[in-house]
Amino acid sequence: MRDFIQGLPKAELHVHHVGSASPRVVADLAARYEGTTGVPTDPESLAEYFTFTDFRHFIELYLSVVDLIRTPEDIRDLTYGVARDMAAQNIRYAELTCTPRSHLRRGIDGISYLEAIEDARVAARRDFGLSLKWIFDIPGESGVEAAADTVALIEARQPEALVGFGLGGPEIGVPRPQFAPHFERALALGLHSVPHAGESTGPETVWDALRHLKAERIGHGTSLVRDPELVDYLGEHRIPIEVCPTSNIATGVVTDLDQHPIRRMVEAGLLVTVNSDDPPMFGTDLTTEYEVAAELLGLDEQGVADLAKNAVAASFLDAGAKNRLSAEIDEYAARAR
Repeated sequence: MRDFIQGLPKAELHVHHVGSASPRVVADLAARYEGTTGVPTDPESLAEYFTFTDFRHFIELYLSVVDLIRTPEDIRDLTYGVARDMAAQNIRYAELTCTPRSHLRRGIDGISYLEAIEDARVAARRDFGLSLKWIFDIPGESGVEAAADTVALIEARQPEALVGFGLGGPEIGVPRPQFAPHFERALALGLHSVPHAGESTGPETVWDALRHLKAERIGHGTSLVRDPELVDYLGEHRIPIEVCPTSNIATGVVTDLDQHPIRRMVEAGLLVTVNSDDPPMFGTDLTTEYEVAAELLGLDEQGVADLAKNAVAASFLDAGAKNRLSAEIDEYAARAR
């Protein structure tokens, strides 16, 4: 099954820019700024460093890696390295969630930031055949000021590959309705709404994302199965769920894989996609997440291929590109039979 999944053409919709930096990339960045950071410069030591006690601790460690990114060159190198690692798993398309405000407040000029990620995107297409699109998100812990800064950057210079606007970070103590005006501005620019919701809080946060932020996909949504009305609404409106099994265990929002709600989501007929979130930080990758999902859902190879097609259907690719990538998945599955 792992060999099948490894070769399977895949799309990923819920994966974070900085959180996707491989141990090699993180260690290289730490070495550039050795003596000014507590992040290990040895890739072997990073697995121990990324051992979280709870969700808040995860955010602290995540931000310590953000602190390593201090120049546009760092941004470009990190982005290209992420693309290289994706391509090695035969990921053909990814919507990579970036948090530009975290870098702007650390002194990187907004336009330079955009030029760095775009340069890496073009190189990734040329060198790996990987198509990248961007989702810019608000770091929720930084509040409405961060939301305003993020929208202002987009209004100043909207990248061609930008397709979505999101909201990440902690949910507890960060009410979703306060960000409604900023999502309205982003949607007016043609972007799609893709906030995290119901990860470390209850179903009411998912309702807030739907009602106030006009969510078109739900990031994580681990608690949504506790509300039958919400499940019915998501199913009726075919709103996709971006599920990240290993992430949910690592951050403690789900106690163990046997308790993961992905089974109940699929049994309820929801459109479920599988994603890796912050893969090196959680000791995983998208191939492994598909293995986990196949085990939890009892899928054979065709079932896994169908799950991969869910991600294509839920993506913001145009219809022609969706058809081509779905056909590629079908052809691969047919050859494997």
